[in-house]
Amino acid sequence: MSSPQYGKPMKEKVPSGYKKFSIQNMTPEQMELLENSIGQLGPDSFLSRLAGGDQSMFEEMEAPALRQFSELQGNIASRFSGAGTGSRRSSGFQNTMSSAASNFAQDLQSKRTDMRSQALRDLMGFSNQLLQQRPFDQGLVEKPQSGLQQFLSGIAPAVGQGVGSFLGGY
Repeated sequence: MSSPQYGKPMKEKVPSGYKKFSIQNMTPEQMELLENSIGQLGPDSFLSRLAGGDQSMFEEMEAPALRQFSELQGNIASRFSGAGTGSRRSSGFQNTMSSAASNFAQDLQSKRTDMRSQALRDLMGFSNQLLQQRPFDQGLVEKPQSGLQQFLSGIAPAVGQGVGSFLGGY
């Protein structure tokens, strides 16, 4: 098996008298699906970036919410502007804007945390599923012996018995 360890492939050791075999358990389509699935879990994948808390990714996803919040602020300002002179400088306006901003920030942070946690769970679950896949069965099989090797291994017990009997007579 030549799996990388610390960036270097491991040297495969096959005992003498044996050879390695490998049988593919998946169709080419299944192999392609497996390879694509593994790519979806890599360090640059959506799930990995989300699980890692990639700031640029969150900013991109939060952009529509920020636009909506800006509209909400405009609506609040309009409502207070319509109430009369100086209403936008009132403590009621300031409190309403502060409360809206605080709620918005808390909601965003809560959603970020939830999304990150879910991404980590998904990443681990998908990784475990992929690691359980066995695209190949591998093993060792004894190499066939040559004619001479078969002959020698066949007569070895008889020769050993004969020598033992010969030596036993002395």
